[in-house]
Amino acid sequence: MTSIYLLALIASFFVNFILIIPFIDFLYKAKFQRADQKTKDAFNKPTPIFDKFNAHKKGTPVGGGILVLATTTLMFFMFIFLYWFFKQKILTNYPSIASEIKIILFTFLSFGFLGLFDDLNKIFLWTKTGIFGLRIRYKLAIEIILSLIISYWLLTELKIQFMHVPFFGVFNLGYLYVIISSFIIVAFANAVNITDGLDGLASGILTFALVGFWVVSRSILDVPTSLFIAAWIGGLMAFLYFNIWPARVIMGDTGALSFGATFAVIGLILGKAFALPIMGGVFVVEVSSSLIQLFGKRFLKRKIFSVSPFHLYLQSKGWEEPKIVMRLWLVSIIFVIFGLMIAFMK
Repeated sequence: MTSIYLLALIASFFVNFILIIPFIDFLYKAKFQRADQKTKDAFNKPTPIFDKFNAHKKGTPVGGGILVLATTTLMFFMFIFLYWFFKQKILTNYPSIASEIKIILFTFLSFGFLGLFDDLNKIFLWTKTGIFGLRIRYKLAIEIILSLIISYWLLTELKIQFMHVPFFGVFNLGYLYVIISSFIIVAFANAVNITDGLDGLASGILTFALVGFWVVSRSILDVPTSLFIAAWIGGLMAFLYFNIWPARVIMGDTGALSFGATFAVIGLILGKAFALPIMGGVFVVEVSSSLIQLFGKRFLKRKIFSVSPFHLYLQSKGWEEPKIVMRLWLVSIIFVIFGLMIAFMK
């Protein structure tokens, strides 16, 4: 049945490829574009270096993640229906197929809606009018609440409470699993969001990492997760075609938050929590550089780096955007290969 997963990927790619140009036109008409505004950091201070390297992206449509989110969900349901229609057994490693599907889609859609709200806030500048403004602390609080719900379902409905650490064995974490997995979900949601600063960077890295998890899901014969990843990769590939430099459309927080959180949940469902930060190694580097910078500003009252995150640091050193993206793609491929080696270790 490997062919059905490839069919799901190809079908998703062509559906997205056909829809994305009219969708970009729609974003222009709806004025869903990068706003002409000066950005601010977590301490509400101006970010002149970021503004300098991103000024040319003013007016680029934001919200490409909306299309991928919608088509992936629909294609996933369609292929699950085809499995049922042709009376093919839907294999899973968990007690409930419905719960597995629910957890994946709840993550995908709930973080997507949070990201959409954030995109609308940034584009239409609601914070300046005093309506619907969502401060960083409240946004983070919502992310934590969503991740706790998801983690609780992972524990109680899928019975996932073990974590495999290569060379050391399997550990039963009990309810501590909820705390650890929630941290992982929130971390990756924001890591992908931070990485999505250069054309094609986050979408390309995510595509490579998902291929790695696709290999893992097929090896354990998990049909729902395998189908979802296949449909998702197809959508990302079509989006990436229009997202590489110079981008015709940007993922936006809708895609970044949703895709980061769902990437983490897939790693947890596959039981590869230890391989997760390796598969998404570039995401980890990006978010770590930002966290270290925030720590320095908050507690040491000085910057650790001249600028963060890592890709912006490379830009400040004179690296051109396409050069940074393509080299980090190569680094990501190495991370994925290493992550697969870790994932298959006993």
